[in-house]
Amino acid sequence: MEIRAAVLRNRTATRPFADSRPLTIETLTLDAPGRDEVLVRIAAAGLCHSDLSVIDGARPRPLPMALGHEAAGTVVAVGPGVDDLEPGDPVVLVFMPSCGHCVPCAEGRPALCEPGARANGDGTLLSGAIRLQDAAGEVHHHLGCSAFADHAIVSRRSLVKIDADLPLDIAALFGCAVLTGVGAVVNTAGLRAGQTAAVIGLGGVGLAALLGTLAAGAAQAIAVDLSPEKLAVARDLGATATIDARDSDAVAQVRALTGGGVDVALEMAGSAAALTSAWGMTRRGGTTVTAGLPPAGTALPIDIVGLVAEERTLKGSYIGTCVPARDIPRYIALYRAGRLPVDRLRSHTVPLDRINEAFDRLADGHAIRQIIRF
Repeated sequence: MEIRAAVLRNRTATRPFADSRPLTIETLTLDAPGRDEVLVRIAAAGLCHSDLSVIDGARPRPLPMALGHEAAGTVVAVGPGVDDLEPGDPVVLVFMPSCGHCVPCAEGRPALCEPGARANGDGTLLSGAIRLQDAAGEVHHHLGCSAFADHAIVSRRSLVKIDADLPLDIAALFGCAVLTGVGAVVNTAGLRAGQTAAVIGLGGVGLAALLGTLAAGAAQAIAVDLSPEKLAVARDLGATATIDARDSDAVAQVRALTGGGVDVALEMAGSAAALTSAWGMTRRGGTTVTAGLPPAGTALPIDIVGLVAEERTLKGSYIGTCVPARDIPRYIALYRAGRLPVDRLRSHTVPLDRINEAFDRLADGHAIRQIIRF
C-alpha cells in the first residue's frame, strides 16, 4: 500500500528547519505485515528530542529514514503468528521491541533487549526486515516505529494493547514521554513516598517525571530548568519549588531547600552540565538518575571519593527501566484516577505538513509535547 510519511534524507543542524526542511513529506510503499508483524493506522504521534537528535546528527542513524517513535493507533491487519491482536484493536507503539529470549529479556529487563537494540541501530524491524520503500529502494525504520506516517508496519513486540475508550492522542504520550519519565522515577530510582526529588530538564519527559514524583508521594518535588515558561508549567503541575538553572547557585538553592540535597535527582536535559548539577543536588546516600541522551562520547567527571564515602548511586535509565506490557496499563490507570494528568503535557497539535516548523519550536524550547494527528 502507499502511505504518506515524514522522511529524513540528509542530517542537518541548520536552523530554522522551516527553511532548511530536513523532513520531506513523501509517498512511500509499505509492504504487508510479515510474520509477527502488525499493520497499524497511526492516529497520533508526538515529537520528541530523540527524533530531533537524528535530524541534527547527534544520534546518527542510517538514511533515508522515516522518523517518529511515540505514537498510538489502531490495528488494521496482522501477519502470520500474531494471534492476540485483531483489526480495530487500539495500541500504543513502544520504541524498544523486546525479543523475550535474550539475557536482559530473560532477566525481566526488556528495555535492554539486545536484538531490539541492534535492530534499532540498523534501522530495521525486530526481524531485521525493512518494509518501507521509495522509488530508489529501501527506507529505514526509526526505532521500529516510523510513526510520522498515516500507517506503519511494526513488530508485535513493539505494541501494547489498550482500552478502546482512551483518546489516542493522549495514549500516544504513554509510548515515550510517560514511559520514560515516570518509569525513571518509580522503576529506576524507586522513589518512595515522603522522599525528596528534583527534576532537571523540563521537556516532555522531564515534566512526565515531575508528575511521577508527585504521584509517588514525594514530600518535595523541585523543578529545575533554563526556561521561565517551563518553570511556570512545572508550578502549575504541582512542583513544590522551581529553580532557574541559569542561577549560579542553583545547586546550593536545592541543597538549602532540602537540608543537604534531595533523595533522588533526575536529569532529563541530556547534557553533562545538567547531570553535574543533578549530582551536586543529591544528598549523601542518595541516587542520581539520568535519562538524558547527550551526543555520544560525552563524559562526566565525578569525585570518586564522594561516590564511595557518601555511598552515592549514579544510574542510567532507558525507557524508564520499563516492562511495557506491565507499566503502560499501570500509568494509564493512574491517569484515569487523576493522579497522572499527562494530558496537560500537550502544548500543540500540528498537521504532518508543518512538522519542520514544529521541530523548530521543540529545538527552541517553546513546546512540551506537540502531537501530530492523522
